[in-house]
Amino acid sequence: MTVYNFCAGPAKLPDEVMIKAQSEFRDWNNTGCSVMELSHRSKVYIEVYDQAIQSLKTLLNIGDDYTVLFMHGGGRGQFSAVPLNLLTEKKQAHYGVTGSWSKSAVTEAEKFGAITARDYVNVDTKGQKSVLGFDQWKVNNTVDFLHYCPNETVDGIEIFESPKFEIPVVADMSSTILSRQIELNDYDLIYAGAQKNIGPSGLSIVVVKKELLARSNDSIPSVLNYKLTAENDSMFNTPPTYAIYLAKLVFDWLLERGGVAAQEVLNIEKAKCLYQAIDASDFYSNNISQNNRSRMNVPFFLANDSLDKLFLEQAENNGLLALKGHRIVGGMRASLYNAMPIEGVKTLVEFMQEFERTHA
Repeated sequence: MTVYNFCAGPAKLPDEVMIKAQSEFRDWNNTGCSVMELSHRSKVYIEVYDQAIQSLKTLLNIGDDYTVLFMHGGGRGQFSAVPLNLLTEKKQAHYGVTGSWSKSAVTEAEKFGAITARDYVNVDTKGQKSVLGFDQWKVNNTVDFLHYCPNETVDGIEIFESPKFEIPVVADMSSTILSRQIELNDYDLIYAGAQKNIGPSGLSIVVVKKELLARSNDSIPSVLNYKLTAENDSMFNTPPTYAIYLAKLVFDWLLERGGVAAQEVLNIEKAKCLYQAIDASDFYSNNISQNNRSRMNVPFFLANDSLDKLFLEQAENNGLLALKGHRIVGGMRASLYNAMPIEGVKTLVEFMQEFERTHA
């Protein structure tokens, strides 16, 4: 039986990447050592690190005015790192709230400055959720930066509009990075926990405009300090070396498949397949408006929630794993990150249709 893992994170990694990592696990590049055993300052490992940086730059079209940082602590670590590094003497920032993760970012940022947090989700009379357009976001242009989350993993809300603001824009792209093309120049800093579209948990990636590094000061804890991290090529302390190696394999896998542009086409197809099945049914429902439906995380609900437990049990018996919705939202959730093949989505849809036929 083929198993498809729909977990929101840590998420499925590409089969080809896992097979390659397995083949190199004990002996990387004829060194007689695993990558995880190599000194992070050795010539052979520096090659891995440099290749990972270059592959990511190619995928995201990162120019020389940005720097790439590999850091610890996942996305939550960046909830603290962003205000610590970017707040100036004013210590003011604007946070757009569109779901659970942007709310969590606010909670952390409030420890370090005066945060203006505004909820931009609209709920219509039918209970459908949508996000107000950026032109309706009332942002004070004197604050230090604007922070928002383009894709809310828990809520299944995605913002496809490109931000245009007069202040630095920061985006938590943990669950959408590399899934679709972006215009990087519209952002001053993007960050992502690796465990969804990049690699294993623990690693976080930051892409930041070099001019913003001047805001970092010596009072910031070293492992969260952007300037210090950049000056030391992400190796002020021992970085998560094996996670970086796996990220490199994922980057190379994407490049071999046509890069982000090709992956976006596939992701649109996967999401369309599942949403069409939901919309065609009276048994399943999704409460996100068409314009803001996430391609990465698809929440859906059964008309009779007393069947939820049975649905999950039978799904797992059919090799469809981790479909339980987040405890805050309930229902079901299928995460369709880059590594999820279209066959997995089609198999899920077939199961959903059969479950509806026998239990509606």
